Amino acid sequence: MGGISQWEQLNVELTAALGGSVHFDTAHQAVYASEASNYRQIPIGVVTPKNTEEFIKGIEICHRNKAPVLMRGAGTSMNGQTVNNAVVFDISKYCNHILDLDPLAGSATVEPGVICDSLRDAAEIHGLTFAPDPSTHSRCTLGGMVANNSCGAHSVMAGKTLENTEALEILTYDGERFWVGPTSDEELEQIIAAGGRKGQIYQDLLTLRDRYAELIRARFPNIKRRVSGYNLDQLLPENGFNVARALVGTEGTCALTLAAKVRLVRSPPKRVVLVLGFEDIYVAGDAVPEYQSFGPIAIEGLDYKIIRGLQQRNLAKAEIDLLPAGNAWVVVEFGDDTIEGAIAQAEKAEQYFKTRTKGPQPSTWLVPDAQLQKRIWSIRENGASATHLSIDPKGPDPVVGWEDAAVDPARLGDYLRAFQALVDSYGYDTSLYGHFGDGCVHARITFDFRTAEGVAKFRSFIRDAATLVVSFGGSLTGEHGDGQARAEFLPIMFGEELMGAMHEFKRIWDPQNKLNPGKVVHPYRVDENLRMGPEYKIVNIKTRLNFLSQEGNGFQRAVERCVGMGKCRSEKVGTMCPSYRVTKEERFSTRGRSRLFWEMLQGEIIKDGWESKELKDALDTCLSCKGCKSDCPVHVDMASYKAEFLSHYHEKHGRPRQALTMGRIGDWAPLASRFAWLVNTVMQTPGLSSFAKWVGGVAQERSLPRFVSPSFSQQFKPVAQKGVDQKKVILWVDTFCEHFHPGVANAAVEVLGHAGFEATLPKTPLCCGRPLYDFGYLDLAKQKLEKILDALGDQIDGAQDSPIAVVGLEPGCMSVFKDELLKFFPHDPRAKLLSSSTYLLGDFLHEHGYTPPPLDCNILVHSHCHQKSLFGTKGDVALLTALGAQVNYIDSGCCGMAGSFGFNPEHVELSKAVGELVLLPAIRSTEQDTIILTNGFSCREQIEQETGRKVKHLAELLQMAHQA
Repeated sequence: MGGISQWEQLNVELTAALGGSVHFDTAHQAVYASEASNYRQIPIGVVTPKNTEEFIKGIEICHRNKAPVLMRGAGTSMNGQTVNNAVVFDISKYCNHILDLDPLAGSATVEPGVICDSLRDAAEIHGLTFAPDPSTHSRCTLGGMVANNSCGAHSVMAGKTLENTEALEILTYDGERFWVGPTSDEELEQIIAAGGRKGQIYQDLLTLRDRYAELIRARFPNIKRRVSGYNLDQLLPENGFNVARALVGTEGTCALTLAAKVRLVRSPPKRVVLVLGFEDIYVAGDAVPEYQSFGPIAIEGLDYKIIRGLQQRNLAKAEIDLLPAGNAWVVVEFGDDTIEGAIAQAEKAEQYFKTRTKGPQPSTWLVPDAQLQKRIWSIRENGASATHLSIDPKGPDPVVGWEDAAVDPARLGDYLRAFQALVDSYGYDTSLYGHFGDGCVHARITFDFRTAEGVAKFRSFIRDAATLVVSFGGSLTGEHGDGQARAEFLPIMFGEELMGAMHEFKRIWDPQNKLNPGKVVHPYRVDENLRMGPEYKIVNIKTRLNFLSQEGNGFQRAVERCVGMGKCRSEKVGTMCPSYRVTKEERFSTRGRSRLFWEMLQGEIIKDGWESKELKDALDTCLSCKGCKSDCPVHVDMASYKAEFLSHYHEKHGRPRQALTMGRIGDWAPLASRFAWLVNTVMQTPGLSSFAKWVGGVAQERSLPRFVSPSFSQQFKPVAQKGVDQKKVILWVDTFCEHFHPGVANAAVEVLGHAGFEATLPKTPLCCGRPLYDFGYLDLAKQKLEKILDALGDQIDGAQDSPIAVVGLEPGCMSVFKDELLKFFPHDPRAKLLSSSTYLLGDFLHEHGYTPPPLDCNILVHSHCHQKSLFGTKGDVALLTALGAQVNYIDSGCCGMAGSFGFNPEHVELSKAVGELVLLPAIRSTEQDTIILTNGFSCREQIEQETGRKVKHLAELLQMAHQA
């Protein structure tokens, strides 16, 4: 009998020591094979250590088995640093504690998994901040920032991660653990004299420093954003033999960070933005020294191509409309203790540019409003990702590849001209944007990776681009690190002798070359390991839903939307992604599930196609909240992917019993309502209700809703205002308002009457089929929509007496008409008419000029996920403002009930945990006389069952105002 393989033995040893923290399964391999770069490497396995001690033990076992190791945070790297054929240690899930924060000393000590924004939020309490803030600040980790030497918009204020790192606790591959930082001559002598592994490292570093000191001084570019290569200059005497800062930016290739002590700087509490519009990006770049002269805390540039790309996709229209005239824009931020002080700084700069004589006078817009500032910054942070799929079917997608070169800011304009000329000479298109205050330029270029010829051309371009930036005295990377994307061409920047010094630096720390091998030194070629290279498989796969978009059609193109920037890993703001926020499992994020779909289509790791257990398990925790459809910059639509997958999966695998009881509630509820007294007796009586829940697959701790008799349609009487010529609307009464909460529908009828509209009902009983999608009943869902189109097509045909709109009350149901209806019938004019004629109550009333009477009360508002994703809350907000009430809109994300999701025994704990993130604690802390307002049935159930507070629908609130 043959023995087990080397990595199987490793798995056995790691699992024996670390238990459930070890994952050598195909699902984890698939999820961790990619990041936000062009590269893909399948890991040996994944470890999510629960604490530092587990991490150290895992490294010890890997060392014993000679296994390569990759330490990973959020996995948002863009140059290949966080993928490797290695054991991946994901420290973001557990090793994420702020160990100490000393506001007087202006420092914090953190574990490597601490999220940038978590540290910044904790520091802001004391008027401080951690200055580096990449666009991924809501999810990137401090360990990753240390590894990459990350920067961001506000490095203008206080430098890169390097300048903000005071000390590191590190672990070598062979198990040596110690703190490093600046080292005096006396300390250096003592460390070397003490001997051992640490002493030898310091001796070797000193020898290296002394041998190469003059060459380092001569060859290292003297610019703010020199991120390429190892920071050997930090070993020079003038820099205090700072071993910590020498390790910053080594991308996990030399030592592993256990803890970091970082500097905190003053955070200006009041901020103002000045937006300048120029005729082109080059003259905008010429003016960097002028911006700098006014002492701003951020200087960001953006060219017209990203803006036009967003416009072509009908994205960020409201934000773009705010921009002043121009084809390139520079956002200059000023900070002060008072808003008046910040405005004064911005006005001084604005006046200068309005009367400027040394160059063209830009258009200007001074923005003191904090919410408007966020909207402007959102263009800069999300624009490139949102436009990363080409809408030209003949052209490649604009991608990373030469993403963040940096030059002296004083030479930025000339560099941009030369770089654009190089891009043009290769026949590529690109957008240009970046951190102009530091001379760092981002670009998304239309490289062709799909053909061998295209890859060869790409490789030639990268060599020429490296040569160009070096001719400007610049750095191949100014923010995102070398990884695989730059490392091969570092000799152009540093020369072979200095590269030899960097190889020696690596050898001192990691003589076996087991830490993130192939990155920075001894590198892979720039054209190896391409994720979507010439071997990428195009798969024509039949789907029930139609995945059509400007960017291309088909399920594979839809899956390609995910660029890997990981906004779905954000722990605050917005809805996406509730399952990740609770579990901290990469598999249960929108990105993780997208990666699994990508691998399913390629068939190398995930081999079972639509029958994949890996996909089924990952999708099982998806709440189908549709948060990603709106929150994700590239609008990944995981709810639709899930419904499509389940429709195929259940062709060969039986559906759970919840599919009948909850998925098909629209079919059996009308029958049950005829015997409401009997059904309620069974569902509400102790003992009987437990049996009913067991039969129906409902969690025992959940309460079952009570049927109301008579149902709404049996109660319904049209309300017509005498002497008033009322227009008609179809009131779409969903299953839940029909059978469980008819009071909501009755209130809507009354309010519509006050607004001058007569509510009518469809001529035949209809159901949108929303719960069907959760169980993959797509064929049945389509049949229901066909019936709706046949029935409503005659009612909203535009005739004089026809209803002018379909007005609904339940966002989950009405979202079907805005989303799935068009996926089933993309070319049916009846579907397009119904979709465009569909409104939620608040939107309809607001659009038609209704003003409610005043209502003096306090209201706490939780918005339904589907409403936020597909309708927005503009109408509701306008009506609540008109009421004159005191309204608190909480950014509560998903309630966690998510239709039938939270009633499932397998999901109930996750469901409750989602609610406990924000929503439920906020409600419990609210005064008892405050009205809790939400429009969703499942939101109502979660709130009432978990807090005991009664909930009102907008229709009921407006009815109160009229009755008052």
